Amino acid sequence: MFFFLAIRNITRNLKDRIFTVLLITVITFIFFTGNNIIANANDNIHKIFVQSVTGDVVLQKSAEVTMNLFGANVPVIDVFFTIPILPAYDLAMDLILNEPGIEGITSQVSGKAVMDVLDIREPVLLAGVDASSYFRLFPGIILEEGRFLSDGEYGAMITAERARKIEEKSGQRLVPGTLLKLTNGSSIGFKIREVPLTGIFSYENPGQFMNEIVIADPQTVRVLNSIQVATDIQTQDEVNQLLNSNIDDLFSGALTLDDKQKENEFSVEMLSGYLSGSKTEIDTAETGGDWNFIIMRLKKGISSSAFIKNINKKLEPFGITAVNWRIASGTSAILINLIMALFNSGIFIVGISGIISIINTLLISVFRRVREIGTLRAIGASDSFLRFLIFTENLITAVFAGILGILSGFIFIKWINNFNLKISNELLVSILNGKTLHIEYVPVIAVFSFILAVILGLIVTVYPVETAVRIEPVLAVQKG
Repeated sequence: MFFFLAIRNITRNLKDRIFTVLLITVITFIFFTGNNIIANANDNIHKIFVQSVTGDVVLQKSAEVTMNLFGANVPVIDVFFTIPILPAYDLAMDLILNEPGIEGITSQVSGKAVMDVLDIREPVLLAGVDASSYFRLFPGIILEEGRFLSDGEYGAMITAERARKIEEKSGQRLVPGTLLKLTNGSSIGFKIREVPLTGIFSYENPGQFMNEIVIADPQTVRVLNSIQVATDIQTQDEVNQLLNSNIDDLFSGALTLDDKQKENEFSVEMLSGYLSGSKTEIDTAETGGDWNFIIMRLKKGISSSAFIKNINKKLEPFGITAVNWRIASGTSAILINLIMALFNSGIFIVGISGIISIINTLLISVFRRVREIGTLRAIGASDSFLRFLIFTENLITAVFAGILGILSGFIFIKWINNFNLKISNELLVSILNGKTLHIEYVPVIAVFSFILAVILGLIVTVYPVETAVRIEPVLAVQKG
């Protein structure tokens, strides 16, 4: 009986309800469609990085700024930032190998260099990887030509997109076996290495910056980064000591030119050996350390946030921090979180404006129903009865508006998808996982949108209800 009374009151005051329904419907529609688009972008970026680059969890050296796999997450300092070596690598590996829920583990040393090939010179991001585990960990890496880099082999792999662009610029096709010259500057000078191209690959879900990545053997990246791998490499301290030594002491034990002229004579063979690294420190056997990151994939159903919280307690004494895929991937994924926060902040502001407008509308409705409310009070209706009646009316209105807003959003998404709109912006292509706009429907967002509509309907009822219960029965009948 009570429900039918609320329905009757709604139909009698239908004109006053239309504006309320329209506002709640619009707010629900914007929230539903916008968050569906953002959720799709977030899922695509998650898939891009977890299956191809970052895994679920990355271990890195504790620092004042967070790091992605190729630098700092603060653009202002990224140019001057050097990725630190992971401390206590062996101890960290022993610890995480005993942790449950891990599907796979690999290591990476990262760097930046300039690559010269076929007279084309361009900057690249270097991922020095443990080939024995890296490609098994990332199913999103697809071999297009040649072969995957092998464990202990000196070489590099580039993306098919980069190979295509190099072919367009040079007019020559890049094939496995082509020599790639990599150059990098450090505090002790320039390092140059020349390694063969072993394969060309693509990412199943390519991100915006992922075509800049060159996968290489870890020793080549270490040498380019001037990381000490063996005792025969000069460190910065040794270089400083050398610079501060007496000039006579430096050459007191030197061989004369006559004694060793031929042995020290510069030759093409000497330069070739230096560039290829076949007779340099990169022949030194790997010790298992000197990595920047440990990358992990978790088993399905394992919460990465819970895993990170647990492992960080154990890693803290070693100066190591575990971060999630979003931090490890850098600004692209962090940007999506920022966009989502800004969008929902905008929805909140729109919601506040809508609430004010709806309250004014409902107040006008209450004043128009003064005689009706006064009559109910006169025949014995309690304050709680009136409150519950008006709350029920507005709840029914909000539920109807919420369903209408979600239905409108669903139809809008289907309508947009039918157009097969083409995307030209590279960032949007990577975020939306394709050059054609296609938005997937996310059921959980429909639930949140409906809850938002109901909450709006209840919030706007509070003040008009309190106004209604303060109406005196005699004055109400007289005014009516």
